[in-house]
Amino acid sequence: MVTASTVQITVLRGRDEECRAIRRLLGDLPDRGGALVFEGEPGSGRSALVGYAHRHADRCAVLASAGLAGEAALPYAGLQRLLDPVLDRADELPGPQARLLRRALTGGGCPAQRRLALGLAVLRLLAVAARDRPLLCTMDDVDRGDLPTAQTLAFVARRLRRLPVAVVLTATVAPDGLPGHRLDPLDERNSATVLADRLPHPPVPPVAVALGAAARGNPQALVDLAAVLTPAQCRGDEPPPDAPPADGALGRAYRARLDELPADTRGVLLLAALDEDGDPETLVRAARAGGATVAALAPAEVAGLVRVDAHRVDFPHPVARAVVVAAAPLAERRAAHLRLAGVLDGPDHRLGRALHLAAAAAGPDPALAAELERAAVTAGGPRASDVLERAAELTDDPAHAAARRVDAAAYAWTAGSVRRARRLLSGLAAGPVPAPAAARAELLRGEVELRCGRTPTAVRTLLGAADALAATDRPLALAALARAGEALCVGGEQYRYADLARRARALARPGDPPAVELTSAYLAGVAATLNGDLHQAGPALRRAVVLGGQLADPARTPAALSWAASAGLLVAVDGAAHRLAEHAVEVAHARGELSALPRALELRAMAEYWLGRHEAAADSSREGLRVARETGQANAAAVHVGLLAVLAAVRADRETCLGRLREIGEGPAPHSRPRALAQWALAVLDLTDGRHADAATRLAALARPGTGRGQVLVQVMATPYLVEAAAHLPHRPAAAAALALFDRWASSTASPSRRALSARCHALLAPRGSAEAEERFRAALRLHPADAGFERARTALLFGRELRRARRPRDARTHLHDAWEAFTLLGADAWADQATAELRAAGESVAAPAPAAAHLLTGQQLRIAQLVAEGATNREVAARMFLSTRTVDHHLRNIFHRLGIRSRTELARALT
Repeated sequence: MVTASTVQITVLRGRDEECRAIRRLLGDLPDRGGALVFEGEPGSGRSALVGYAHRHADRCAVLASAGLAGEAALPYAGLQRLLDPVLDRADELPGPQARLLRRALTGGGCPAQRRLALGLAVLRLLAVAARDRPLLCTMDDVDRGDLPTAQTLAFVARRLRRLPVAVVLTATVAPDGLPGHRLDPLDERNSATVLADRLPHPPVPPVAVALGAAARGNPQALVDLAAVLTPAQCRGDEPPPDAPPADGALGRAYRARLDELPADTRGVLLLAALDEDGDPETLVRAARAGGATVAALAPAEVAGLVRVDAHRVDFPHPVARAVVVAAAPLAERRAAHLRLAGVLDGPDHRLGRALHLAAAAAGPDPALAAELERAAVTAGGPRASDVLERAAELTDDPAHAAARRVDAAAYAWTAGSVRRARRLLSGLAAGPVPAPAAARAELLRGEVELRCGRTPTAVRTLLGAADALAATDRPLALAALARAGEALCVGGEQYRYADLARRARALARPGDPPAVELTSAYLAGVAATLNGDLHQAGPALRRAVVLGGQLADPARTPAALSWAASAGLLVAVDGAAHRLAEHAVEVAHARGELSALPRALELRAMAEYWLGRHEAAADSSREGLRVARETGQANAAAVHVGLLAVLAAVRADRETCLGRLREIGEGPAPHSRPRALAQWALAVLDLTDGRHADAATRLAALARPGTGRGQVLVQVMATPYLVEAAAHLPHRPAAAAALALFDRWASSTASPSRRALSARCHALLAPRGSAEAEERFRAALRLHPADAGFERARTALLFGRELRRARRPRDARTHLHDAWEAFTLLGADAWADQATAELRAAGESVAAPAPAAAHLLTGQQLRIAQLVAEGATNREVAARMFLSTRTVDHHLRNIFHRLGIRSRTELARALT
């Protein structure tokens, strides 16, 4: 186990605004007083903020207390403990006020009609106590103690403006009439920092993301997770915990609150915890069946254990739900399950009813197991894995139970739960497994290994699965071969792809359904591409693209659409590839297939790169990285980090690029795709800094053309940079070989953008100042599509530089000005600076343009800006554009920066 740090952490991560509010409140003393109320769930940092206030109250006298549930039935008990240090100054109050105060604080109570007078007496006492020094009063968990204390302190807190008194209260819900600071969950960055604060070594980024997701942004949950993290888990060698420990500080806090509740409240709370659907109507009926009502939940709501609204009953944190269930005796849990099953009598509740009956079952029940399986297959989604595992437990036939566990593992993997899928698969070794189920299990193991483990192991496992499935399920056997092909490409062993194509040809049949034909065509086309036979590759890959666009449900899967998108990229039909990848993303979202999202988003990012939409590509990769890390797909995450590094390097964003490269580290194998992307990114930085030999050496080492070893496809993508670097060197054999391969590929496609890049490369390798170089540059500019802003601007910059160095400054200025303007509109500041320097060297000064707002934004930014200008919230924009809210926030900040505005109102004005 990693030993968590014992150093006191005084920096409150993610609570900057709250800390500033405390400092402002204390800084205003003694000129004016005020109050702050911090509300949030247990573990959200409320007590830490009280401690922060105490540490910054060096100029103040301090009165501090906390609400105690054990004194909740004693009126004014909390107030007595708070005011006890200054009660000796009650003699300075008017006689009636002093007597009323002493009576209330010594158990004599306060008549309802005298509560106003009591509140004024407390206010007067605090004013007396603050005569010598400003006063800070804090009451932690004010809502857990007695209600009269909370009401009195709220009364006082609303009347402090003219007194040198500051009041800081914490509660699950702020008292009426006081503005509360809601303590939201920590974001990913602050969660990672909290973990780093408490561990000897920060966890690797994927582990930090997984722990942040498990903690749901709760600071105490993060601290509890850090306390149980092992060194292997911290390094990412073993899966990290998927939930905070129930016996940690957060779990104990919830258990303490639970123990204080009445028995009838705990009973209804147990029903709510066992009903994961959270339907209020179900809870009402189940409570009534047990002789209770949902009104009994009121104390649990006050205690912060549950949240109830008109549409859902929910728990503030999974630990709270787990504590409620664990605290109930087995007999009570079974009775609660049966009550819930009894009220779930409609067809829409088939799955829930079966689950509750299964939870109450005492032993094997084949009929119930069969019902669970039918309900799981009908419902699908993330819960299907839990249901099928329970069905397996209730199955008395070991072989049948194993088949159900394989199905449960498949559903778990699809839903993004890698650990659960692996656990279910590893459990199969304990008993007999039918041959078809064993073959499907091998296919699943291979796919998990492809995304999360070692690609050589993935290849062996997937090829074994393909052999096992060949006689009984050809579509799945072809899918296994396609996955094995992905593993070969990621691992840099493309030379073995020919064997996959041979196996695929043996499985293909005339008249195969479109989805099966698509997979066969894809495999044949990729194999021919890697073998250099582009004339044979083109028709097969184009057929895969066409079939991908014609697929209908249920064959329209994310996997099939992704293979079609990959085929589109290989024949340079970028628009079609982008549409297919976008459809793959949409289908994966709609079906809850989280495991398929990172690959679909990778292909979408690749298509956006070729379309010149670099910011959109970065957005796609950031989303892919987030999902890959959340689902434990380390290999997919590394590919996305590599893509982000390349995109940052292409835009000359050195800091971001190097940060991404640090995330990749030394983990990926030497010839793997993430390592190749990292080398490409470093080479672009070398090229930007004028280290041409270093850049050429890096890019030439990505692959060995003709052998199929290394990252051939990555090197083809990077060839324009290799040629640009080699143009400055006396010997260029590697660049010439790579360009020959790029030329063959470009000429086999109908893509003007590829042929434009080819022409630019030849211009760079032509003798400086020659007619050939000028002719090739002009051909490249003609071939670049009108919307290829970045690459066309790069060509214009290189052509302008060539003309200037050939002592033709007048001709150079036209192209340099075009490049500068395009880079400025694209927000590529570093490249715009290069164009500016070349223009000045060519004898022209530069002034900033004033383009229309729409011209300053990328297509995606413009669409977001239009939706926001129409009044859509960030969440609504995210839903309509299939983005995360965080991505929309990022875009909106960039939009405001580019347009020089500060508000949504100004944005609407700018667009009109």
